[in-house]
Formats: sequence, C-alpha cells, structure tokens
Amino acid sequence: MREPSRSPRAGAGDRGARFADLGPRIGSAAALIATALVALYVGGDAFALFWLLAGFAVSWEWQSIVGGEMALARFALGGASLAAATAFAAHGGGPAALASLAAFSAILAILAGPGRRLWAPAGLLYAGSLIVSTNMLRHSPDYGAISIAWLFAVVWGTDVMAYFGGRLIGGAKLWPRVSPGKTWSGTLVGVASGALLGLCVVYLSRWSAAATLPLFFVGLVAAALAQAGDLFESWIKRRFGVKDSSRLIPGHGGVMDRVDGFIFASAFAAMLGGLRGQESLAAGIFIW
Repeated sequence: MREPSRSPRAGAGDRGARFADLGPRIGSAAALIATALVALYVGGDAFALFWLLAGFAVSWEWQSIVGGEMALARFALGGASLAAATAFAAHGGGPAALASLAAFSAILAILAGPGRRLWAPAGLLYAGSLIVSTNMLRHSPDYGAISIAWLFAVVWGTDVMAYFGGRLIGGAKLWPRVSPGKTWSGTLVGVASGALLGLCVVYLSRWSAAATLPLFFVGLVAAALAQAGDLFESWIKRRFGVKDSSRLIPGHGGVMDRVDGFIFASAFAAMLGGLRGQESLAAGIFIW
C-alpha cells in the first residue's frame, strides 16, 4: 500500500512549527548583538560595564535556580565580588580578580545552607569566569579587540547554524534527556560553521595574518565548548526543575540561556592564551 502523500499545507505547517520561535529570537538577538558590538567598539569602561551587568544577571539567575537559604544576601555579596573582579580584570589584575571570586565563594557556601554549599559558590565562579575572561582578553595589547570579535563570530555562528542545521536536517538527538531539541546534525553543522566564521572574521580584519590553520582548530574546540556550555546550562535547569533561567529576554528566556556557550568558549580562550605564554592572553590565541 502506498503511503498517503502529505499535502503542501501540512508541510508548511510543520515548517512553521519548527520555526515558531524564530521571530522573537531574531528580535532579541539583534538587540543583544548590537549592544555587545557597541560595547566592544567603545571598549574601556563601557565594555567592562556591559559584561558586569551580564555577570550580575547570570549570578542572580543562578542563585534563583539553585534556591537555598539567604538567596538575596548571596546575590548581593556575589555582586560585590563581581564588581571587584571587574575592576581588577579590566586593569590586568587577573590573579586578584580570581582571588576575590574565591574568597566570596567561600562566604556564599556558608550562607547557602545544607544541600547548596557547592551549588551557590559555583554560580559566582560561573558568572565571574565570564567577566574575568572577557576583560582580560579585551584589554590584551594588539589582539584584544579581535579576540572578542573572533569569539562572537565563533559562538554566534555556532548557535545560529546549530539552530538551523538541527531543524532542517534533523536526525538523532545529541542528549535527549538534557536537551530534547539538540541534534547531532545541528551540533556538527554549528561547530564547523562557527570555527569557519571565526576564521573569516580574522581574515577580513587588519589581523589577517593570524587567520591560520591552527586558529581554525582552536575555533573548532571553542565552538564545541560553546555547545557543551549550552548542554551544561540545560542540565542545571533540569537538575533543579526549571524551564528557563528567567524571562528577561523575550524568545530567549534568561541571560544564562544566551551566554552559556560564550562563558565556556571565552574561559577556554583565556586559559589557552595564558598557557601559551605569549605577551598577552589574546596573543596566545592568534600567534602560532
């Protein structure tokens, strides 16, 4: 027996369902991208303030998700630690910024109470890693601005192409218990596209000589970690029975839902740059 053919109307309905959230996502993403790019271009205090506000939002969402005792006090103390870390990192004081985060994390562990003594400080370190890595990279001599632009290209390219790749190609799920919508096809398309887009951004810039094959492979790792960051945040939310980290961003949920991949990718880039022992963290990414 022949299988009944699907009408064009049904096919259009399926496509509409698959992309039903596309409108709000595009609008919110456009506003966020524009703000991030302006902060990157202006640099200085504007850049530091942008990521400090993002860190505040991530910290608040994390403490709200994990719950426990004295959540408001934990957020206030965490905010003070993030502000101090920003001040240190924006002026090249990476070790002092990390020391500040570690000290306040110990206090948060005490305040959180039983069952949350690891989760509460983990949120401060999670938000703090975003602030420290972005500021340390941006304020690196010569390669500071392009390092953040490269990260934007890699992470945003991965996110966008994983979204479209997964919905257009479909196939096996990557980790259905944690992220039911994420597929292997979308992940692979996203990782390859993000690494390639990052390489193209560097090639089209005045740092074009840094667009080398090693940078492409570094981009692959950063893109894969961006996807891992997305899965990590999904796992955290499922662990505590939360659908969205908050409703701050229409169509996207919370700030954590938008910067989860960037946190992993930027922390990796900063650590790689530091381990390679060049004149700055950012130079360690591009000079091979």
